[in-house]
Formats: sequence, C-alpha cells, structure tokens
Amino acid sequence: MALDRVLTQEEIDSVFRNLRDNASDEDPAKKAIPYDFRRPDRIAKDQLRAIHLLHESFARSLSSSLSAYLRNYALVNLVSVEQLSFMEFSQCLPAPTVLVSLGMRPFDGSAVLELNPSLVFPILEMLLGGTGKSALRPDREVTEIEQSILESIFRIVLHDLRDAWSSVSAMNFTIESFKTESQLLQVLAPNEAVVAVSLEVRIGESSGMMNIGMPSIIIKMLRQKFDQQWSMRKSESTMDEQERLLKLVKRSSIFVDARLRGPTLQVSDLMKLETGDVLSFDYGLDKPIDLMLNGNLKFHGYPATTGRKKAFEINETLR
Repeated sequence: MALDRVLTQEEIDSVFRNLRDNASDEDPAKKAIPYDFRRPDRIAKDQLRAIHLLHESFARSLSSSLSAYLRNYALVNLVSVEQLSFMEFSQCLPAPTVLVSLGMRPFDGSAVLELNPSLVFPILEMLLGGTGKSALRPDREVTEIEQSILESIFRIVLHDLRDAWSSVSAMNFTIESFKTESQLLQVLAPNEAVVAVSLEVRIGESSGMMNIGMPSIIIKMLRQKFDQQWSMRKSESTMDEQERLLKLVKRSSIFVDARLRGPTLQVSDLMKLETGDVLSFDYGLDKPIDLMLNGNLKFHGYPATTGRKKAFEINETLR
C-alpha cells in the first residue's frame, strides 16, 4: 500500500528529540562486559601470540621428524591457538579417538594430546609395512597392541614438543595413560581453562587433526619467562632477517684498492721527473699494505699472486 503522507517539521523534530532523550536515559551498566568468575585463568593476548609462534616452530620440526620416521611426505600446519574450558575442549574431539594424558614435569599438572582416527589407522598401516593408502578407515577403538605401536609416534611428537618449549622452560612431557573417549579422561575439572592448540597433519594422502590442551594455570606461571624470551627474540636478528639483508647487499658494488702509504710528491716536482731519476718511497718490504673498501681502511695485508692473477693476502682485519 503506497503512503503519500508527508511529515511536518514539528513531527520530525519530535522524533529526533525522543531518540536523544532515550539515549541519555540508557543505563551505562548495560555496556559492561560480563566477567566469568568460574574461569579466572585467562591469559594475555601477547602471551597467546608467543605460544602461537612457539607451536609454529614445533609444527615445522614435527614435519621433518615424521617425514624421516615414516619415510613418507608429512606436513604439519598450525591451525589455531585459543583458550577454552576443558569441557569445551573435550566436546570438540571426535569419538572414538586416541587420547593421551601427558605429564608436564617439573610442574604438577597434566596436558592432553589427541590424534584423530583419520590419521591413526594410516600411520599404523605405514608402521606395519603398508603404504597407508588403504581406503578402509575402521570406525572402532584402537587395541592395546595398536597403542603400543603408536607409542613410537608419540615419543617423536613429545620430543619435538619438548624442544619447542625448551626456549621458555625445561618441560619434560611424558605419557601417563591412553584413553579412547574424552569422557573417560578426567585429568582436569570441566570448568578449568586450557590453551587449545590445533594442528593439521598431512601424511601422504591422509590428513587429520592433532589437538593439544594445556592447563592455563601452568602457562600463566611462565608469563615472566615468555616476556624474557620475547625481549630476546626482538633484540636478536633471526636467520630470515639476515638472509633478507644479505639478498639486498649481494648486488652492491664495492671499489677495492690497495695503497702504499709513503711520502707525498708535489705535482710540480712530478712534472720535472726525467729518465734515470729515482724515487725513494721509504716503504719496507715487511711493512703491511692498506686495503681500502670504498675509500675506507678495512684490512692490512701483503701483495700476492694466485696463478697468473694479482691478489692481496689479508693479514689483519681492522674494526
């Protein structure tokens, strides 16, 4: 239905006046952010970023280790690092799956490592001499014998995880127990906060997720060590930065000349020189020669030859 009624100026002013009055009467408490006292172990965003960088290094190292051990192409990518309650973390895991309770010595607490069944059975096939390309993916729990076979894989994972965390703290991860259902793994309270690390693992033609859950309370205890590591990382140049700078200066041209620093001669005297005149340079044979780089004195050394070419043997580097 078409409306052809036109509002008067007084009606328009009344609408804006009501909107302004309602805005002033709005309760400021409604803008407050609710705080959940059941989850006090929130960690800072900068610490989460540091954990993200740490596990990126872990993913690169694990890719190489799995490729060498399984003799198959392996790629590990970090997907996410976030903070959840242990209940939320466990509800995101498939069932059945392979769950490992991890000790975190010297700290009192347990972490959780989960490996998806879509990865477990291809890995078992490779460890038993197969190709891992079987299309059959059993929908069942792993047996005790299969758990024993998988221990070698978990030892590799925990070795690289320990090396990645060594830059922050000497943490020894050990296997405490195996489970197949998240409800059976009662290592943390349901409301306890954990840092959930999700990694995508590709081995050959198979892919799946690996999930790690660590108690937030332990990571909060390491806050000072994270800060120290971050300050050291910012002060030291990484290999990537050094390689980038090297690529920038590789194409630079440098003028190199070796000079005998002896007595000087005026141009007027030089013009008077005739055949048979002798110039005394007053420069001993054992005295080193200066090597200049773009006009700056950098080295001391002696004239030399390499094959039929003239060369300069560096004897001393000047700082």
